[in-house]
Amino acid sequence: MQLLHEPSPQQIKDLRVYAEMGVTDEEFALVEKIMGRLPNYTELGLFSVMWSEHCSYKNSKVLLKKFPTDGPKVLQGPGEGAGIIDIGDEQAVVFKIESHNHPSAIEPYQGAATGVGGIIRDIFSMGARPVAILNSLRFGELTKPRVKFLFEEVVAGIAGYGNCIGIPTVGGEIQFDPCYEGNPLVNAMCVGLIDHKDIQKGQAKGVGNSVIYVGASTGRDGIHGATFASEELSEASEAKRPAVQVGDPFMEKLLLEACLEVVKNDALVGIQDMGAAGLTSSSAEMASKAGSGIEMDLDKVPQREKGMTPYEMMLSESQERMLLVVEKGREQEIIDLFEHWDLHATVVGKVTDDKRLRLLHKGEVVADVPVDSLAEDAPVYHKPSAEPAYYREFQQQGSYRPAVTDMKDTLHNLLKQPTIASKEWVYDQYDYMVRTNTVVAPGSDAAVLRIRGTEKAVAMTTDCNSRYLYLDPYVGGQLAIAEASRNLVCSGAKPLGVTDCLNYGNPERPEIFWQLEKSTDGLSDACRVLETPVIGGNVSLYNERSGVAVYPTPVIGMVGLVDHVDHITRQQFQQAGDLIYVVGEAGEDFGGSELQKLMEAGKVFGQPPAFDIQVEKRRQEQVLHAIQEGTVSSAHDLAEGGFLVALAECTFGTAFGASVKLTGSDQLTEFFSETPSRYIITVSKENREQFEKFVPDAILVGEVTEEPTLQVQDNQGNVVLEENIEILEDTWRGAIACLLKSKV
Repeated sequence: MQLLHEPSPQQIKDLRVYAEMGVTDEEFALVEKIMGRLPNYTELGLFSVMWSEHCSYKNSKVLLKKFPTDGPKVLQGPGEGAGIIDIGDEQAVVFKIESHNHPSAIEPYQGAATGVGGIIRDIFSMGARPVAILNSLRFGELTKPRVKFLFEEVVAGIAGYGNCIGIPTVGGEIQFDPCYEGNPLVNAMCVGLIDHKDIQKGQAKGVGNSVIYVGASTGRDGIHGATFASEELSEASEAKRPAVQVGDPFMEKLLLEACLEVVKNDALVGIQDMGAAGLTSSSAEMASKAGSGIEMDLDKVPQREKGMTPYEMMLSESQERMLLVVEKGREQEIIDLFEHWDLHATVVGKVTDDKRLRLLHKGEVVADVPVDSLAEDAPVYHKPSAEPAYYREFQQQGSYRPAVTDMKDTLHNLLKQPTIASKEWVYDQYDYMVRTNTVVAPGSDAAVLRIRGTEKAVAMTTDCNSRYLYLDPYVGGQLAIAEASRNLVCSGAKPLGVTDCLNYGNPERPEIFWQLEKSTDGLSDACRVLETPVIGGNVSLYNERSGVAVYPTPVIGMVGLVDHVDHITRQQFQQAGDLIYVVGEAGEDFGGSELQKLMEAGKVFGQPPAFDIQVEKRRQEQVLHAIQEGTVSSAHDLAEGGFLVALAECTFGTAFGASVKLTGSDQLTEFFSETPSRYIITVSKENREQFEKFVPDAILVGEVTEEPTLQVQDNQGNVVLEENIEILEDTWRGAIACLLKSKV
């Protein structure tokens, strides 16, 4: 039945209008019980967005409690706009990652752009200056026209927003697999720096204090965006196009600078971004955290469109907006400050002592709801969990060994795989040098930015091999943390902490919830051992289309501290004559590997690489110590593609080659196995003795050569592979651009 006006409370119940908003029968009954009456349309809207998975984590909260969130350097854990970790000298690093998957599947340019805008606001709402943007992207195969379109538009959206606002996009990762064809993943991460004294909280404290709305006007874009992100995609999702917000990076730049100025004003009590669920989440969460209430007059909300209803204003997710709480009597100071930046600043309400969110419109109370019921008391579910049949089948399979006949041809084919190939086509569209603090640019294991006025630097990375998680979510979860941590160590940084973005399918399917359950166990256990607390993040469920779920993809954003800029290490070889070492021996680990995907027409199966977290921890500590002692020239972790791919990558962008001799007898395993906890490290000859003392697991395998050739000998001294570096590099650099131009 189509209603031409907002339904009455009784119609909402009788016609089950709430179901269209993603509210179940049981949840509606709970709302009715909390309210002591039937909710009106606006009140139902408030509950529907705040109780969505995107805002409440109702299907994942029971699992998120497993994460270690404390540590001696943690200044702010989960619960605020972003997490904060101390880096000494009264300075801290602020970081967060979030998803914008569903909007990017429907409207890829704006979906990706507003994902970047939203995560930047999370950082400066804490009082921090954003210094870097990273991303983690997942797409189907680049042979499909629709996938090419999504890929090109998402990259353009990230570039368009980040470049305009003047924050460098310094790193990220991209994986291509068929499971992402209908539901790409677009995760955005932002890193900021802050002085301890400037740290802000999103709290509405002080009865009588004023609530001030700042930034862009409210329009009808993004209404029910949080609910949209909490349901599966389908053909009908195209009709949800209005739910995708439109971003304005130029206004965000003004908002950023104004907010960084206002945090130094002691009239400011609290500040929060209007992100998912817009005015609803910012007001309810700020009041709930402070144990207070908020009353707002919606007539005073700056509106971009005529005739907006209370429902539309509260649920809009228009971009570039913030909510502030300011000391009573000092409003004009703050208004003047924002007007100096040509931004709206309007008093829209006040802090109350009754723990309620009360909304006025045209002189009438149009909503009156307990703030805790919106922000804290959403139902929490522990969904049924069942081990998938495919997992039992994989566990019973013996170790997989691909049938490779031509090693050189296989190396070329691996370097052409989009997941391995150069991402230059992507990051050449990003301004990664703006503000001139970028020391290590995109394309290395981790990005590194110097901290002005100090000898320190911060390293940052995003990482996750979702194929491993598909095969075994517990082991795969551990491997995701380990690889991100290893990337930072290779750059000369000590890992500090994690922000994660948990991207999964529909948790109402027992096998999907099982993936979520087991992988959070793996993530948690690895974080404890490697001492990298989880200080915040995001959960993105319902990532599936037409019954096909994405692989479990808990993207790990990790930040580390480089104690001294002299310790900054790159993956490229630095000088001819340096000795090449491999840390750790190869095992027969091909399950979930890039080689398996190549050889088996895109399929992965069997078991992921065998993993020992204690070995991982020991080697990370040894390698980082060797770097800090000045004995390492370059370092690169072995990941997708195995040893030969990593060795070739170390030569790309240099004038050097490599001559190595295998130590084992199994060429296939030595060349392409993806055994974890391994590194390729180069050391000058004068540092050999000291390095070997620091890293006893290191095996000397060869030397960096002036001749730009990759030469590999077997353990008998016979040359088994020889190729010109320029030919390999051309293969690697041109692969993605070639696929995009292809008409196939």
